[in-house]
Amino acid sequence: MGKISRRTFLEGTGATIAAATAVPAVVPHLDAQSAPASGAAARTRIRLTVNGSARQIEVEDRWSLAETLRDKLGLTGTKIGCDRGECGACTVILDGRTVYSCSYLAVWADGKQIRTVEGLAQNGKLSPLQQSFVDHDAPQCGYCTSGQLMSATALLAANPKPTEEQARTAMTGNLCRCANYHNYVAGVVAVGNPAWKDSRVVDIPVSAGAA
Repeated sequence: MGKISRRTFLEGTGATIAAATAVPAVVPHLDAQSAPASGAAARTRIRLTVNGSARQIEVEDRWSLAETLRDKLGLTGTKIGCDRGECGACTVILDGRTVYSCSYLAVWADGKQIRTVEGLAQNGKLSPLQQSFVDHDAPQCGYCTSGQLMSATALLAANPKPTEEQARTAMTGNLCRCANYHNYVAGVVAVGNPAWKDSRVVDIPVSAGAA
């Protein structure tokens, strides 16, 4: 299979995006690539490890990682908000770093380790970060929450006790249409700093005679 450039990908999908990460070259798989019929898109069989499970799947060379995860593997926790690599709703962790999966071709992920939001909870129990998001009322409409979780998970793996400033910096690539950023940041900081208390939150006592 020939190299697939980002220019070719963008022209094929009609998108105009700014790449947030370096784009790897496409390495053809050792398995034979299925020959496309006239007018059909080329297809490649790839191997992935998704949330700890080895997977094999044949994908069209033009498919994004996001649509492959959602439509072919049924992992719909990864959201597509803008399809332009701008909002962060599709963020997943790939080989330890966050990527916008809507702007990353599935064929580039051949042989890589991928973690999605479905891989955070274990044995039916929310991860500490997920529980902290709940405790701090971080999710509102919830559409951006998966991406927020994945960015924060990558941050905590690299820095288990982030400051508020570090948390904000790490999550700047995730947009929240409900503008609930502060609660997301608070949820992240509290995971690594259980004694931390937001200085802007003031407990107002309720008088005995209040209705």
